[in-house]
Amino acid sequence: MRRILATVAVLSTLLASAACTANGSDKRPAGTKVDVGVIAIIDVAPIYLGKAKGFFSKRGIDLNLVQEQGGGPIVKGVLAGKYQFGFSNVTSLMAAEADGAPLKAVASGVASTGRTGRDFSAIVVKDGSKIRSPKDLVGKTIAVNVLKNIGDTTVRQSVRKAGGDAKSLKFEAMPFPTMNGALRSGKVDAIWVVEPQLSEAVTTGAEVLASNFVDTAPDLTVALYFTSKDVIAESPDLVKNFTDAIKESLSYAEQNPDEVRDVVGTYTPINDTVRISMILPNWPQDINRGSLDKVAELGEEDGIFKKTPALDQLLP
Repeated sequence: MRRILATVAVLSTLLASAACTANGSDKRPAGTKVDVGVIAIIDVAPIYLGKAKGFFSKRGIDLNLVQEQGGGPIVKGVLAGKYQFGFSNVTSLMAAEADGAPLKAVASGVASTGRTGRDFSAIVVKDGSKIRSPKDLVGKTIAVNVLKNIGDTTVRQSVRKAGGDAKSLKFEAMPFPTMNGALRSGKVDAIWVVEPQLSEAVTTGAEVLASNFVDTAPDLTVALYFTSKDVIAESPDLVKNFTDAIKESLSYAEQNPDEVRDVVGTYTPINDTVRISMILPNWPQDINRGSLDKVAELGEEDGIFKKTPALDQLLP
């Protein structure tokens, strides 16, 4: 019942906003058009909720959310001026910073729950697979959404932790929504997925092998919202308003899990079983600096970064 009421509330907000615009009764000035690069995963539920709840529009921001496959393309989009802001995993941002890209994080994005077997990210295998431990992944093919990024770095860490050779893994890039089909057909031996694709896989017969984010660092800060230093210099008020709006959105998502479950279905297809089963991540205001130091260390070990990322330059 709470989920149904939450859905009605979200839809009512959207319809009321549309009605005010159509009738000309909303006297607020038109907002500044702001394009934001995101990924169709549970991580970004807060920004979709924030848009529906008016957290951006009340600050003069007309928010347009554009979906990409991973953090790397979003970073490129922000640098090219395609997006004023973006959502990206921390590895993509560190790699860009290490290459000299003028980027700056403005807010936390999403964090691991820190609970093994109950995190929103996992390495998954088919039911009945002979792969019973992460060390059994050696020589096997694992799907990740983007190569040389946070997926393969954290998968490698799960393998290391289990005593396997993390250098002897094969990775194949594919979109999260196609991974479960690739696993079931035998195209890959394992997949790294996050919600809602994690629950989709598990509810159709797959098994969680390891919680790779938990294996990497306690309460891992996984992703951040960011912008370019050009946008900061040219539009400081916009940056402040966006940052305030996203922080309000993160707080709202933490306090309203039923609405999170409902809003995910508005931007990526899920069924009711997945909606109910999804493991929600944490959306803290604070960034776990220690966890990012660990990701930077692993990224260097894996050869992702040309030089040590300057986290003081990247973080707010």
